[in-house]
Amino acid sequence: MLYMKETDASPSQVIERLETAAKDNQFGVLALHNLKDKMNAKGVEFDCDCIVLEVCNPVQAQKVLLADMSISTALPCRISVYQENGKTKMATLLPTALFKFFNAPDLEPVAKEVEETLIRIIDTACA
Repeated sequence: MLYMKETDASPSQVIERLETAAKDNQFGVLALHNLKDKMNAKGVEFDCDCIVLEVCNPVQAQKVLLADMSISTALPCRISVYQENGKTKMATLLPTALFKFFNAPDLEPVAKEVEETLIRIIDTACA
């Protein structure tokens, strides 16, 4: 259900690599959410660095949305970058696992293709 990799690179280095790898794989970064900053701004003390990147391939998203708009609840794809035990980790929920919650077996090939691309993006950012 979860794909995770770790690296000795800093979170900022990993995010830069993720953005490049996403672009190289026809994915765009739609947004970056700094959870530490957002929570602290709301008066909630949170000291862990955690950046969530929303990524999307619009061609793949269109296929999914035209088939079943309820899957919009799982879009865009998210990649989390955080530090734990001195390592920078990246993780994403696997689209093939998420799609099991929807009754859309015809979209399994799309989910698999997106999943393979997300894994490639994360692996590239770890290199």
